[in-house]
Amino acid sequence: MDILLLGGSKFLGRAYAAEALARGHRVTTFNRGVSRADLPGVEAVHGDRTSLDDLHRLVDGRRWDAVVDTSGQQPHDVATAARLLRDRAGHYGFVSSVHAFADWPALPVDADSPTHECAGDVGPDQPFANALKAGCERALLDNFGPAAILNCGLLIGPHEPIGRLPWWLDRIARGGRVLAPGAPENPLSLIDARDFAAFGLDLAERRATGRFVTTASVRSATMGEFLDACRAATGSDAEFVWTSDETLLAAEVAPWVELPLWAPVADGWHGTWNADPATALAAGLHIRPLAETVSDTWAWLESGGREEVAYRQLDTPLGIDPEKEKALLNG
Repeated sequence: MDILLLGGSKFLGRAYAAEALARGHRVTTFNRGVSRADLPGVEAVHGDRTSLDDLHRLVDGRRWDAVVDTSGQQPHDVATAARLLRDRAGHYGFVSSVHAFADWPALPVDADSPTHECAGDVGPDQPFANALKAGCERALLDNFGPAAILNCGLLIGPHEPIGRLPWWLDRIARGGRVLAPGAPENPLSLIDARDFAAFGLDLAERRATGRFVTTASVRSATMGEFLDACRAATGSDAEFVWTSDETLLAAEVAPWVELPLWAPVADGWHGTWNADPATALAAGLHIRPLAETVSDTWAWLESGGREEVAYRQLDTPLGIDPEKEKALLNG
């Protein structure tokens, strides 16, 4: 197949490119050529998706069997690309997010859950908001037609740029007493970017359409299993000190960022790890063992991968201050 990746050089886009090349497909990537180098073997077209001139240069005289959009953040930009590609592509796969669901993370969601109210024709350069992903979905369907929408759960694996799993690996590798959030039996639902990409390409090869909540099964892992996998991968002597949600919240520890992946069992958070991937699993989504992803990520970090990691979520640094952690451990 001839496949166009809008993005294609960073984390999930890179995973798509690697998997597509491994399957023998011909891959064109379209990105600014700024954040990461494109993989050898792809045809790299550099440009800005917000520039109509760059988009016209990309599509001029070209047609693809499938388009995969891993970089769409603004409905206006998705609408523009969808209009240009409508008669130039046989399939469109759009990477959305569970953020598009109106009830997430407060309540469990599935493929039939309502999405945020955001029009597909809002103007360009909107300030960041979770609802924009819902607007991007509408922009695609309005301007391209039936497509595969993949509502992404929490991605982990090698080349993760934000650094949630890398932060835990680095912290646990230092050993000693480690602040562990909540309780070991608290659930997690994580997906390796490589598994996500393989599923997305399966859909493209079948030209499948519809909505797919693309993450691991509800309660497929626990926080205890996750931290144990980090300890095993790093060979650490870390001792986990499990600390209740109530204690952490009272100490003003910020969920999700100071202790990455920590979502307290509290109002407003009950749906965090309760996005149901039934439609994706029925369509063939395969999830590798969590320990494999953790081990592979540690190997990547140790081989120079830390240069790719920001250890930030937008403008917020990840990780708890060591002195704050120490105070809680000794409290």
